[in-house]
Amino acid sequence: MFETLKPQAPDKILSLMAQYKEDPRSTKIDLGVGVYKDATGLTPVMRAVKAAEHTLWQEQDSKSYVGLTGDPAFSDAMIKLVLGDAVPRNTIAAAATPGGTGAVRQAFEMIQMANPKARVFVSDPTWPNHVSILQYLGIEMVPYRYFDSETRSVSFDAMIDDLKTATKGDVILLHGCCHNPTGANLTMDQWAEVIKVLHDTGATPMIDIAYQGFGDGLDADAEGTRAVAAAVPECLIAASCSKNFGVYRERTGILMVVAADTGAYALNQGTLAYLNRQNFSFPPDHGARIVTMILTDDALRADWQAELEDVRLGMLSLRKQLAGELKRLSNSDRFDFLAEHRGMFSRLGTTPELVEKLRVDHGIYMVGDSRMNIAGLNAETIPVLARAIIDAGV
Repeated sequence: MFETLKPQAPDKILSLMAQYKEDPRSTKIDLGVGVYKDATGLTPVMRAVKAAEHTLWQEQDSKSYVGLTGDPAFSDAMIKLVLGDAVPRNTIAAAATPGGTGAVRQAFEMIQMANPKARVFVSDPTWPNHVSILQYLGIEMVPYRYFDSETRSVSFDAMIDDLKTATKGDVILLHGCCHNPTGANLTMDQWAEVIKVLHDTGATPMIDIAYQGFGDGLDADAEGTRAVAAAVPECLIAASCSKNFGVYRERTGILMVVAADTGAYALNQGTLAYLNRQNFSFPPDHGARIVTMILTDDALRADWQAELEDVRLGMLSLRKQLAGELKRLSNSDRFDFLAEHRGMFSRLGTTPELVEKLRVDHGIYMVGDSRMNIAGLNAETIPVLARAIIDAGV
């Protein structure tokens, strides 16, 4: 029967990783894969994670299942981290998931259960898995303009014009912070305008927040998400622990469903449990337990936040260095946007042909849409990248 299967298009980022590994040049630079790296090219285990794992290894006495929606303590800790006191806790249903991707998938499944005719509005561009999962599930997707390739900033007026075409029963997918793939974020004034559109259209917001703490700080990065959750009757929030806790391979994520009142809590919580059961039964617990231990222990949390702040400031420093080097080489301010963007990614706003030229001529590997991972740089590679960008005519 399997001879009827059709070949699937290879993942572009994974293909790029394979090309990079096969490239013999010692000067090659990997800016493709979306994983944080330190100056040595390593994705380190955070100090607090190591300490929590050591304690867990000593004290854990069972590997039995926890529950269909994971440990309630993990939900409590993550809801507090993401939403603070913006929304009453007894209105928020939550379920642990295999990574942020699992949370996104479960959110889309819940949307489809609630309204099979729902349209999901996604930013153009957005994280490719958003598009891929929606297409796989057969959910209608409506792109809204987001990024201006000329200014390398948010095309906000166009975005609002597109979002105004949403109606009640539709879902508007927003990035909580550190927009992937562009690095261009909404200001709080712009978030307020988006909230007004949500009220006017009756559309339901879904927020994907995968990089909290990587942009302007833990609370600052959650400010837009909190404002939306507090202002609308209901919303979906998919959060990931992969980046800010560095537990990529532990697949640690959570889906939250904020309701208008406590009456909807039980229904939403039961639906999340049902969806988990149909998809993977019990979510993984190891990463979630480590995160819970860190967030509920004062010393571990303080050490984690200090290391996360070092990571954030390091990426900001790389941005400023790259923007400064490009200004020096080009004698123009057209690359200043790199210092203004936030998170791991920035989109150069150039053509696939020039991206390919960077790869072939200079060994610079980035995604074809010109998304580059700033965390893949260090003080030695910044001048190399800057010179390659100028030589390629970007």
